[in-house]
Amino acid sequence: MQDAENNDLSLAGLPTPEWRDRLMAIADDNGMSQRLGEKHFATFLDQNGTLLVSFETVQGIQALSKAALPLGMEIAQAQGWSHLCLVSDGDTWFRDPRVYGFFDQLVDDGFFEEFDQVLFYGAGPCGYAAAAFSVAAPGATVVAVQPQATLDPRMTEWDNRFPEMRRTSFTDRYGYAPDMLDAAEQAFILYDPAQELDAMHATLFQRPNVTRLRMRYMGSALQTRLLEMRLLHRVLVQARKRRLNRLIFARLYRARRDNLSYLLSLSNTLDARDRSALNVILCRNVIARLNARRFRRRLVALEKRAEAGEFEMPAAT
Repeated sequence: MQDAENNDLSLAGLPTPEWRDRLMAIADDNGMSQRLGEKHFATFLDQNGTLLVSFETVQGIQALSKAALPLGMEIAQAQGWSHLCLVSDGDTWFRDPRVYGFFDQLVDDGFFEEFDQVLFYGAGPCGYAAAAFSVAAPGATVVAVQPQATLDPRMTEWDNRFPEMRRTSFTDRYGYAPDMLDAAEQAFILYDPAQELDAMHATLFQRPNVTRLRMRYMGSALQTRLLEMRLLHRVLVQARKRRLNRLIFARLYRARRDNLSYLLSLSNTLDARDRSALNVILCRNVIARLNARRFRRRLVALEKRAEAGEFEMPAAT
């Protein structure tokens, strides 16, 4: 690839229309691009027999990438994979007949059959889309981070987070994401079981070919946490190698021990459960390994509470 191989390539700071046109031009030089109405477009970069299909938003790309490049593009570029990116302006869950038609055309053209392996990826609404549209490539592998199964109020009236989507159909084509995974070779659903609504959606994905991977105490921004821990790339590589499973993920997920967002969430949980002694042990462990001023201050506050007789201070080890 020409521009995409240039490590200095950056689209950061460009107005959205210019950014989109530039990204599509890069794709046209190395594959193809296509506008899919006002809210969506697609880019494809052709490199080798592994295809990563990522679903991303304009806002997510510009916020998460210093170069304002799709995460999927950066990962595929590093691995030498081909990359198909579906981009939405805002959270649309890709519920658009133009997107359906695009995948229909890819299927008719035998596009996915040209690749030895196809990997779908997305997070949140984009995770829903990764699962839902994976049916277009039977035998694909899917990695979806805290996806919704559907927003059909007849099934998920308990999820009140997205009232603007209540009139959007999730019952027509490419609709109910868990059913669309039936054609996948394997799928992995990453979620935090402490996030009640995300956990309820994850339960709906229960299938023989689906493995649910728990990221407890990571909160509501799992993709951001995965990027902070430099895990997203590694998870996708393991999925590509057909090695990803609960044990491999557990080993990778040990990186959370150095992630301050996780450690703060864990400490807050211990506070909420009135486990002050355990919180002291946690603070001591973090301070011994990391430069973490918040934990130093928290330990001082806990020591004062212990001196006041609120709990028994655990012995130092």
